[in-house]
Amino acid sequence: MGKQKKGKTKAFAAVKRMISPKDARIKKPAPNPNQLPKLERQRKDAEVRNVAQTPASLFFSHNMSLGPPYHVLIDTNFINFSIQNKLDIMKSLMDCLYAKAPSRGCHPRAPLPAAARGALLSRWTAFSHPPRLPLSWPAAGRPKLGPKYRVALRLAKDPRFERLPAMRQGNEYADDDLVERVTAHRIYIVATCDRDLKRRLRKIPGVPLISIKERKYQVERMPEGQFG
Repeated sequence: MGKQKKGKTKAFAAVKRMISPKDARIKKPAPNPNQLPKLERQRKDAEVRNVAQTPASLFFSHNMSLGPPYHVLIDTNFINFSIQNKLDIMKSLMDCLYAKAPSRGCHPRAPLPAAARGALLSRWTAFSHPPRLPLSWPAAGRPKLGPKYRVALRLAKDPRFERLPAMRQGNEYADDDLVERVTAHRIYIVATCDRDLKRRLRKIPGVPLISIKERKYQVERMPEGQFG
């Protein structure tokens, strides 16, 4: 009796083993270089655009809300440079703007130490009755500043300084706070000697700047023109 041949059973509905399309070994085809600009435009068009609303007081770049008495935001380095150039802030501002200038300073920024960075924005007012507001710089931090900033701290203790709260809680860097404030309210003139800050502020229409040049204050981008 012969041996019976074992026939191979035919595979039914056999499926080839395939790699998952999410496998790391699969290489995506390189995009066509000629199609890259088109894909980039499609990606930008799909993004949500946040267009800032133009203030009603602006006529193109002309700010109609500016007028005497002017409100001036003072940066900390502007106080230091005013002391170095022996300039009285209130008198020099009135000579520069030909009007009363309720000036507003900002909280300390570099190179002031960390003990003074948490200060709030300051506001210099020229009203007959100076506001009674607590000093923004912590009392424990003043002796740590050293003799280099003693005159600036004494000037900051002037009762004509009025502190404005920071725009956002925990915002310690003065430049960001100044830019955010003048963007929200186009009623200020910013006094600063910082090049980077002035470069950022020049991109905001309707915000005049005051800097020190040839031992006197100089204003730029004023609606009425340049004052020396």
